[in-house]
Amino acid sequence: MSNHIDSQRIQALLDREEIRALRQHYSNLLDGNNAERMGEVFTEDAEVVVTVGSMQGLPAIKHSLAAAYQEFDSQQRGHFPFMHAITNHMITLTSDNTATGSCYLLDFVTDRPSAQHPFLLVGRYIDEYQRVNGEWRIAKTILDVIWPHAESDVKTNKDR
Repeated sequence: MSNHIDSQRIQALLDREEIRALRQHYSNLLDGNNAERMGEVFTEDAEVVVTVGSMQGLPAIKHSLAAAYQEFDSQQRGHFPFMHAITNHMITLTSDNTATGSCYLLDFVTDRPSAQHPFLLVGRYIDEYQRVNGEWRIAKTILDVIWPHAESDVKTNKDR
């Protein structure tokens, strides 16, 4: 009995770590101009909801993320016009092959002069994960932007 429980706990730890690595892999692919490899992190029918709208299915995700990369690569460096730092990952395994989770996103822009604020946004990914052919994938992700928002531009701390 104890060995069975220990095996379940070990598998749960491994699953959570694979999911954390999956989210990190997404950031590395996006930041490194590798949108064509998004099949390594998303299911074929995945949905991505971000500030500019929703992408449904792997072809749309690849196309939209490649376009976003080009838009932000204003200096034509070909790598890292932004950097997605993720932290505070929370993962709940909902079955052997599904999970939900969230993590914080600190999205830095690297093409601004050093005197300017480096943050593009601070947000939170809200995710649904699915195991496909033995490997975890993101089935749905929603980017919840915490900052900036319209109200933050109206009133500053010194105005309060």
